[in-house]
Amino acid sequence: MIETLPDHSKAKPVKVRKRLKSQSQALKQKSIYVFCPQDKVAFLEKLFQKYDFDAEFNNYDLDCFGKKVVCHYGLEYLDEDSREFLVRATEFGAWVEPLISYLDERLGYTEVQLLGSNYFLHQKAFSILSERRNLNLKRTFDIFSALIILLLTLPIMLITALIIKLESPGRILYKQKRVGLYNEEFEVVKFRSMRSDAEANGAQWAKKNDARVTKVGKFIRKTRIDELPQLINVLKGEMSLVGPRPERDVFVTELEKEIPYYRFRHAVKPGVTGLAQVSYPYGASVEDAIWKHKYDVYYIKHYSALLDIKIVFKTISTVLLGKGN
Repeated sequence: MIETLPDHSKAKPVKVRKRLKSQSQALKQKSIYVFCPQDKVAFLEKLFQKYDFDAEFNNYDLDCFGKKVVCHYGLEYLDEDSREFLVRATEFGAWVEPLISYLDERLGYTEVQLLGSNYFLHQKAFSILSERRNLNLKRTFDIFSALIILLLTLPIMLITALIIKLESPGRILYKQKRVGLYNEEFEVVKFRSMRSDAEANGAQWAKKNDARVTKVGKFIRKTRIDELPQLINVLKGEMSLVGPRPERDVFVTELEKEIPYYRFRHAVKPGVTGLAQVSYPYGASVEDAIWKHKYDVYYIKHYSALLDIKIVFKTISTVLLGKGN
């Protein structure tokens, strides 16, 4: 059976082909076809330079859609004939979806440069936000896991508290206001890893090899021991075991000027650990914050109990192998 596409596409007659069996097949494609407004092509070409696969833009001369990956960006700004072309591509066996959704699955993080309001307005796509069952399951997982970890690590925490007290004057536990669920502030609890006068001159980004960090602090940061008291925040319901790391309001205000939809991370409870922490090395710059935001948005959209378990095991591996920073 042969059908002709709209005249606007200038495409040749196209034969019907078998639809892709699964998205996994689509992800294996070395080249994809992207349809977007012409004034966005240069922006997307630059973006694709960092990927290990190619893209061909606005090619309306395709003679076969079978087993092709076809993505769209700025769909609302494409003319009617272009949108009709994408509908026909679907009918003829292509895998058609928004570019940002395709990249989500292929890259394992959300390309925040492509974020627009449409990404967030499909509520069913964010099951952690819309399904009470998932929220209850996550809370049960948090309480059970926090109690088990507290019990297993109690000796380590007691020894850590003693060493901190012996090394330098000041409190053993450090409390600091962070932004949590729905932009509400709460006091996060950590083992003190810096000198008591670390912020005498005001709030500062933590740095790698930060001179303010004590000798004990370097070790407990590398092994994530300094985060263990946050299990108290988990039991209080202020935090989750897994989620975006909570940040201080002064930095949130600064970062939201640079990063699209940065406060969306507050749609869920912050976590003791998170996908960003096990996927991206330590960093303290706007560029690092952008990368972490990519993983945080991906986590919120693709949350599952299995993903939480995987992140917890990756965190344990990081601690045991000393891969922290």
